[in-house]
Amino acid sequence: MAYEHIRVDREGHVTIFTLNRPDVMNALHSPAHFEMHEALDAFAADPEQWVGIITGAGERAFSAGNDLKHQATGGEMRSPPSGFAGLTSRFDLNKPLIAAVNGVAMGGGFEIALACDIIVASEAAVFALPEPRVGLAALAGGLHRLPRAIGVKRAMGMILTGRRVSAAEGAELGFVNEVVPAADLMIAARRWAAQIAELSPMSVRASKEAVFKGLDEPTLESAIKGQNRYPAVSALFTSEDFVEGPLAFSQKRAPNWKGR
Repeated sequence: MAYEHIRVDREGHVTIFTLNRPDVMNALHSPAHFEMHEALDAFAADPEQWVGIITGAGERAFSAGNDLKHQATGGEMRSPPSGFAGLTSRFDLNKPLIAAVNGVAMGGGFEIALACDIIVASEAAVFALPEPRVGLAALAGGLHRLPRAIGVKRAMGMILTGRRVSAAEGAELGFVNEVVPAADLMIAARRWAAQIAELSPMSVRASKEAVFKGLDEPTLESAIKGQNRYPAVSALFTSEDFVEGPLAFSQKRAPNWKGR
């Protein structure tokens, strides 16, 4: 499918989503949200696509967040049920996502990155939740995902001041997995994706789902006792991959994962 505001490329089992509005620092408006919603729906439904990478077009920005100029001039502000960029309220995606942050990740842009499972950042990347500076609040998940990722006190230090955080400090705080030179960003993101794609997709999905659903359980005991009822975990136990992994190990060969 052809898109106007994003680009979608498939490389083997990896889908790369590029926010493609560099003239406005990849700030997103309603049409862009709905395009990402459709693209992520297709990714979720495609059995041959196992890992996703989200990045921004150009050198300046991953995403500057909400397109405030579009909003100020009366542009349509609808969002899909899956939230900002079709992602921040998408709670049933058990395929892993990597944010390749190539520059500014402000407001909703940072919230997109936080909704991914791994953040790889260029040395030029800058992160912030500056919504209070323009009379708004980071209600697309930032106020909830950031404290879960780095702890309440550290998160409040960013949230209540709207301050900007470099990629290096983001790694120190714990929400950035790796910092690389700008020229190496997509190389690093593809390396992470390739490492994930070496594993059983069924195992990866079960692991992601167990982590996030388990964090919502009231106790560690309930998480461990209840994990077998999670859909992706149940699917793992009845999958071809569940048979293939031990068989390949016993035959001393690389497994041939099916993702089913």
